[in-house]
Amino acid sequence: MLLTPRVTLRTRSRTRPRLSRHRKAALLASAASLCLLAASAQAQPLGIGDRLFPYLGNPGYDVVLYDLSFTYPGSNEKPLQAVTTISARTTADLDRINLDFAHGTVQSVEVDGHPADFTSAGEDLVVTPEHPLAEGSWTRITVKHTSDPVAAKDQDGGWVRTTDGLAMANQADAAHLVFPCNDHPSDKAMFTFHVTAPNGYTVVANGLPTGEEQTGDTTTWTYRTRHPMATELAQVSIGRSTVLHREGPHGLAVRDVVPSADTKAVEPWLARTPDQIAWMESKVGPYPFETYGVLMAQASTGFELETQTLSLFEKNLFTETIYPKWYIESIMVHELSHQWFGDSVSPRTWSDVWLNEGHATWYEALYAEETAHRPMADRMKAAYAASDSWRAAGGPPGLPKAAAPGQKISLFRPNVYDGAALVLYALRQEIGQSAFERLEREWVQEHRDSTATTADFIRLASTVSGRDLSGFLKGWLYDEKTPPMPGHPDWKAADPTKSAKPALRHRAR
Repeated sequence: MLLTPRVTLRTRSRTRPRLSRHRKAALLASAASLCLLAASAQAQPLGIGDRLFPYLGNPGYDVVLYDLSFTYPGSNEKPLQAVTTISARTTADLDRINLDFAHGTVQSVEVDGHPADFTSAGEDLVVTPEHPLAEGSWTRITVKHTSDPVAAKDQDGGWVRTTDGLAMANQADAAHLVFPCNDHPSDKAMFTFHVTAPNGYTVVANGLPTGEEQTGDTTTWTYRTRHPMATELAQVSIGRSTVLHREGPHGLAVRDVVPSADTKAVEPWLARTPDQIAWMESKVGPYPFETYGVLMAQASTGFELETQTLSLFEKNLFTETIYPKWYIESIMVHELSHQWFGDSVSPRTWSDVWLNEGHATWYEALYAEETAHRPMADRMKAAYAASDSWRAAGGPPGLPKAAAPGQKISLFRPNVYDGAALVLYALRQEIGQSAFERLEREWVQEHRDSTATTADFIRLASTVSGRDLSGFLKGWLYDEKTPPMPGHPDWKAADPTKSAKPALRHRAR
């Protein structure tokens, strides 16, 4: 849609001929049309050049804080009224500010308290402040808008409409379907959420609660993060829910959000979380955030998602009997491990997604091996057999092919899951278990609350092992064919012209 920019007409101080009322009106209308055309003609969608999502993110500024306000009308068939305030520092001189935003109506924009012109270009909201912004300055952008769950229902993410409310699933590039933002994981920021809903609903968001205020027939809930977060990891749950509290390792606050009618049925699963956190800490070190929990959504999404401090799961995963118990627990660990790999340490570009999913799949498989006697070697041997086919279909793990048109989540193919876990298995085979475990701990410690690249991982692996691993890892990450597996010369890759059998773990992201 075209967002109409504010038109500001300036007059000169010198004496001018007097104009009739009709002539003035005609000139004003003409000037407004010219301003609108000029703004639309000059505005264009920008991006930071991500290979897989070229128009995602925007150059010229670094977001420090998002302050998001949503008012839920009591129906997931109607838009939410919203206010997004972005505090950012400019990294270049800016005449305009591009924000990623789609599927909402913008009502007004202010920059540093002053009205600003705005228009749309592609999936960008293009804002022209009253005065240009100098490099190195701080700025505050306030956008009043709607956030429409109905418009986003046919997309691969954004608002997820549940049977009793809403939740978010913003990976990989869908946060801007919910709120204006710099929608790329390379620009992490702190978040504050204010969500107003009718009394009787429960609201939970990333981070910790800092306030709950009832006014008449509505309640406003406030949450704040204590660590920076990528936009794709934002989570707001609005529903007829119950919040269950328990204590994790070292007094960690664990809170789970479940449909009120299902609390008894799902409690045995949720009770496993503290021990799962302790297990992960034994592998890679302290849990990196202020809280954790499971959000069970009454929706059919086809995936689970590692939203920061509050992982999103389909409720039916726990209440139906499709999958064995050991597998469900391993999926819980998959999303939990993302809190270290993907959330605390986020990918610098989406081509680095194997660092997220490969590690989550690794710890999922390792947990199954140690707690359910499902040998890691068996799973990796099967992955090795399919690896050439996965590389042919989706690219090598470190250079995944772009998502299919209209199917953005098709980026999440087996090559970045079991195919990437196979890279880690090969690395452990090559440098030994002790060095590998030291590498994992140092990786999450060195890049905590930040972003990292594949090149960073290769450098650290070389440092920890005491030898140059660039050639070894680049072969495993970028070659069209799967290299020989160290220690397993008998492992063979299947013919890639034949279809590969899909892995069991297709649900988790």
